[in-house]
Amino acid sequence: MAECKRMPPKRSHREGPAPEPPFDVEGYLESAGAARRIASFRSGAKVFAQGDPSDSVVYLQRGAVKISVLSKIGKEAVIAILAPGGFFGEGALAGQRVRIATATALMASTVLIMERDGMARLLREEHAFADRFIRFMLTRNLRIEADLVDQLFNSSEKRLARTLLLLARYGEPDQADYVIPMISQETLAEMIGATRTRVNFFMNKFRDLGFIEYNGRLKVNSSLLTVVLHD
Repeated sequence: MAECKRMPPKRSHREGPAPEPPFDVEGYLESAGAARRIASFRSGAKVFAQGDPSDSVVYLQRGAVKISVLSKIGKEAVIAILAPGGFFGEGALAGQRVRIATATALMASTVLIMERDGMARLLREEHAFADRFIRFMLTRNLRIEADLVDQLFNSSEKRLARTLLLLARYGEPDQADYVIPMISQETLAEMIGATRTRVNFFMNKFRDLGFIEYNGRLKVNSSLLTVVLHD
């Protein structure tokens, strides 16, 4: 008797169309026709510096990058720490002639650098790519707004706890596999608007309470969230 092959069940119309796979930004950028180049940077190297010509948009493939601004009196403020999958230098698309911030690799990093005109053409012609880019920019703007509220209304202890959770990508799908870049206490102080002494005090406190572990590599435990939620 011939064996009957079992056919996969038909999808009901009520279930709607099958979900589309996530858009592969990196694969697209590597295969698209935009003028681009791949560059690697060692830890501490500048991808671009404040005052450099603003003529390209950068996509972080691997590693971690710090975005910072230096004031006229030499005071540095850290705006963001970017993980793989992030864009930066997008001011070039808005007519920015020079970079208003410095991008520094926090670990060995690889980036895809796209010339301004080629990037603008991709955004006009490729809707899937434009949607992904816009989502990233909107998400980052919301993060900046939350950072501002954090600076205005929260204590330095809460600001540090929130920053550590964000660095650990708490709540994101790739959280378990993400390696937190080595960040100095000076950099953490610049990110939360506090002194290195205060950061050192709270880091030791968090470690003693079991909220974090650091011995050559930083590990942030989900229990640190209690500091952020505590009134």
